[in-house]
Amino acid sequence: MPWNERSAFDWSLYVILDADVLAGRDPVEAAKAAIQGGADVLQYRAKRSAPRTILAQLERLQPICAEAKVPLIVNDHLDLALAAQATGVHLGQDDLPLSHARHLAGDACWLGRSTHSFAQAEQAARDGATYIAVGPVFPTPTKPDAASVGLALIRQVAPCLTRPWLAIGGIDLTNVEQVLEAGATRVAVVRAVVGASDIEQATRALKQRLLHNQGVSPPGCNTSPSQRL
Repeated sequence: MPWNERSAFDWSLYVILDADVLAGRDPVEAAKAAIQGGADVLQYRAKRSAPRTILAQLERLQPICAEAKVPLIVNDHLDLALAAQATGVHLGQDDLPLSHARHLAGDACWLGRSTHSFAQAEQAARDGATYIAVGPVFPTPTKPDAASVGLALIRQVAPCLTRPWLAIGGIDLTNVEQVLEAGATRVAVVRAVVGASDIEQATRALKQRLLHNQGVSPPGCNTSPSQRL
């Protein structure tokens, strides 16, 4: 699915198929269940796998996502995203600069960026990120060394970022209400879906909560219109 303004904005639930959390379960079956439950975007993340192994899984996931018209994002590896004809790549703060990634990938590739502060979110917007991930909101075992940023950062960025952004990190049904009340309209989850015994049902429950929240506007931005990104 190539990048365009509508497709970049038209989603609310981003599910990360983390190989460690899947713990040997087939990512293709997990993807099918998440799509059936209402996942809008899927990311495949396998931090400890060899590139060849990741590519093999992406080649299995890509046709399923393409048929369902669900964007497939690859964590970290732009080269593998391009090789598998995925929708895009998600890059951390220590990964490839967005300007370099855009030069290599062209305009048809989504570029996501992880951010952990308002300044980083602003920079990602200036650098042309297709979407921006803000977090981790809560402590999460999938990122044990990352300090949580809390709901305060969500409240800060919510009224100021005009391009797609999502809240990420430790979000599940027990706390998603707090995240939505802070101003997020999109969330990314890992364990809340992929760690569930019934992935489809877990996805559906979160998606229904997000749909219920649609139409709620965040508070006003405390920066000037020229500073909104």
